[in-house]
Amino acid sequence: MRLHYKLIIFISVLILVISSVFEIVSQEMFLKNLKHEKGLKALAISQTVANMPEVREAFLSENPSGIIQPIVEQIRKKVGAEFIVVGNKNEVRYSHPNPFLIGKKMVGGDNDKVIKGQEIVSESTGTLGPSLRGKTPIFDDNGSVIGVVSVGYLIKDIDHEAQVFSKKLIKNSIVILLLGIGVAFLISFNIKKSIFGLEPKEIGRMYKEKHAILESIHEGIIAIDEYGEITVVNENAHKVLSIPNNLKLRGLKIEDVLHNSHLKKVVETGQPIYDLEFLINEKVMIINCIPIVGMNSKIVGAVTTFREKSELNKLLNELSQIKAYSEGLRAQAHEYSNKLHTILGLIQLESYQEAIELISKESNITQNIIHFIMEEISDPVVAGLLLGKISLANELKVDFNIDYNSSFADVPKEINREDLITIIGNLLNNAFDAVLETNKSEKLVSLFLTDLGKDLVIEIEDNANGIPEELIDEIFEYGISTKEQSKNSGIGLHLVQRLLHKLNGQITFHSNEHGGTTFIVAIPKRQKESNRYDEKEFNRSVNS
Repeated sequence: MRLHYKLIIFISVLILVISSVFEIVSQEMFLKNLKHEKGLKALAISQTVANMPEVREAFLSENPSGIIQPIVEQIRKKVGAEFIVVGNKNEVRYSHPNPFLIGKKMVGGDNDKVIKGQEIVSESTGTLGPSLRGKTPIFDDNGSVIGVVSVGYLIKDIDHEAQVFSKKLIKNSIVILLLGIGVAFLISFNIKKSIFGLEPKEIGRMYKEKHAILESIHEGIIAIDEYGEITVVNENAHKVLSIPNNLKLRGLKIEDVLHNSHLKKVVETGQPIYDLEFLINEKVMIINCIPIVGMNSKIVGAVTTFREKSELNKLLNELSQIKAYSEGLRAQAHEYSNKLHTILGLIQLESYQEAIELISKESNITQNIIHFIMEEISDPVVAGLLLGKISLANELKVDFNIDYNSSFADVPKEINREDLITIIGNLLNNAFDAVLETNKSEKLVSLFLTDLGKDLVIEIEDNANGIPEELIDEIFEYGISTKEQSKNSGIGLHLVQRLLHKLNGQITFHSNEHGGTTFIVAIPKRQKESNRYDEKEFNRSVNS
């Protein structure tokens, strides 16, 4: 049976049981209270009659019943009692609703205490049937009991009143039950809608599947709710953030764990973010942020995935080198196609010497560049990067020169190659973009690398328009850029500075004689041992 049917049946049965118990208890309480009320009423009437002077004086007359019967019958009709019987201390009746029973002995067997001077409420069977009675003794002037007043209500009349009340109660219970069934339908429908029509077993299976999927994914995953509190975090997120698994992140604010995560922005705007480079613990990450859409298209949270860029680079190194070679071949094919046409034209004009000189010149240039890079830049990753940038510059019509005095063979193994190519690549990309935005006919970018001394030095120079005066003090801040804003603008120099901080390096810049900008990077060859994660420090930062 499906969940919403179970809920309807369960709620309906629960309301039925509660209504039945309530009805039984209420009926018993009503009957008990009604008998108590009738008993007190009967006793009060009997006290009133017993204290009437006319009744007491009638006991001294020759015909007491002739005086008492009219008085009590009038009272009986007014108060609605079933009977008011007045008798002497020998239990002989002086009044009764049935005149034929006057003069006969009272029945019921409950007058003993009354004759002794006590007032009682009792339930007994008389000539009219089972009744509830209030009995009071009648005293003479000397305080002696001279008679008894018994006022009663038939049990069947009391039961009838209880049945009338019970019928009303049953009607109300039926109405409540019907309303409860209606509410059960609404609750069931809302629950079914909230859980997307899934059954408990399906939800349990999906939870286990979700947990397995989260732990099998190599990316770190963090999800937050609309208030910015972490709701889901997997083990790889702990690993990337260098936070032990025994520290529970669920329920913490995302700002306490991951600064500038973009998750709250995604919750506020509903706009996803894809393939954004981001720094976490001095590591370059590729992050994606997606809003979580709930009922009625309302944003109820966001989820981010992030993976260290170096891991992706390890997979993409070979592809990047192949891409660099293919770009180089494509650019060279395009360039050499024009030069072949030139050579063909010179041959057709019989200018053989000029054709030979052109061929020799082009061959020497290409061979010199490749020979220089292979000899002076021994690291294949950096060499592949530079070959790719040379090809890119040829395609962009940028005059990219590598200083032939450069030397970059002594690069220590402890310096992360992914960090190094990120620094060089971002600075060269910025230089290419800067010169392409100018109207100058010559678009110059030069690179100088040296490993002499205790530092690796990288110097990149361009002849663009330089950095605006108002951006000089904040050019390394996140989101600040001289280029047209895009999703990754304002990130390159910020990443470079953070990576240099990780490598204990420095970066400076100044305007050069061409009107452009020169960036100089210095990275110590001997790196300090990185600080290990401090659990106490994390707890202190979260709780502060």
